[in-house]
Amino acid sequence: MRTDVPILTRRRFLAATAVTGAAAIGAAAIGWEEIAGSAGDLDPDAGVLVVVTLYGGNDGLNTVVPAGDDVYQRSRPELAYSPDEVLDLGDGLGFNPALKGLKGLHDDGSLATVQGVGYPQPDHSHFRSMAIWQTANPTSPNGSGWLGRWLDATSDGSAADPLRALSTDPVLPPLLVGDHHAGSTIAAGALDLPKGPVGTAIAALAAPDPDDDPWRARTAASIGHLATLRRTSSGALQKASKDKPSSDLDRQLELIAALVEARVPTRVYSASLGGFDTHADERETQERLLGQLDAALTPFVRRLAATDPGRQVVVMVHSEFGRRVKANGSDGTDHGTAGPVLLAGAPVTGGLTGRTPSLTDLDAGDLRSHVDFRDLYATLAENVLGADPDQIVGGHSGRLDSVLA
Repeated sequence: MRTDVPILTRRRFLAATAVTGAAAIGAAAIGWEEIAGSAGDLDPDAGVLVVVTLYGGNDGLNTVVPAGDDVYQRSRPELAYSPDEVLDLGDGLGFNPALKGLKGLHDDGSLATVQGVGYPQPDHSHFRSMAIWQTANPTSPNGSGWLGRWLDATSDGSAADPLRALSTDPVLPPLLVGDHHAGSTIAAGALDLPKGPVGTAIAALAAPDPDDDPWRARTAASIGHLATLRRTSSGALQKASKDKPSSDLDRQLELIAALVEARVPTRVYSASLGGFDTHADERETQERLLGQLDAALTPFVRRLAATDPGRQVVVMVHSEFGRRVKANGSDGTDHGTAGPVLLAGAPVTGGLTGRTPSLTDLDAGDLRSHVDFRDLYATLAENVLGADPDQIVGGHSGRLDSVLA
């Protein structure tokens, strides 16, 4: 039994890897007024990427479960799921029973599960491995984030646009920090506007007036957009809280959905869920967390599929590494390597992709990866963000085009 393993939280990771430099210093929390003034500006032909990070190292073998594999059963006598417990995906695999909604997305073709994703010479440190994923640099993960490089590469040289990339974490994650430009943060909560006579007066200010000069007209439109955002974001969040207990990820994705539907011109969003460092009592903990992921991601994807701007969105769900094949002595698992990555949305070609990792052909007890995560990044950069992958992933030549329609 290991007792010296530090528990990872997303806040601890972000604090430990606090980004520096001019771009990071210039990053700030964005205000609702700035967002309101940009509503309606999203290019109808532009793809939107939502990155969901599962901090702590999600156990891929108990997410996409090889329940019929005898080696799996013997390696995890207390943690293994039986074939009749999992949600059948075919090929001897099944989703964790907490992922009923995602199983529905799999069945209707809007969820792709990429198996065995990792990087060369994997590292078991939370901080280094997540830094590698966020910078897309397996050898020197101390520079700009991969989406920060997208911000740098696609800037027109003018002042930074704080709306191009938004994070719902209070601390900006390194993946959104470039050498010259950075994303912004926004609070994942309901937008509250005044009520009563003051609220009525504010609403009246949004009424168009043909005698307004351009600046007054712009101000009136911004107030109107603010009211629209209030209805779409706060209303959805209030409904969610009545329908079910809202998790932090629920609130983040509800906010992102509202901003997408309001056609805010943000091209990249970042959200997260922590707590996946399951060294002990894994089965109950992971099921609870995967249940939160399922309850947040499933309605998010289905909601977006019903609107034109929502159909521009691709979601990527990843963690810094998987877990070891063999259980430890505390009904948990220790840090491993390869794991599954989920892609969801209307542009996604659904189904299982990639080779199922072997449980016998191991690397010092760890799963061998068959898909380099940079293959995914390059594909998303090119096909969703319309960017030159060479500027994002440093000349990496791999692609995984089969996951996008």
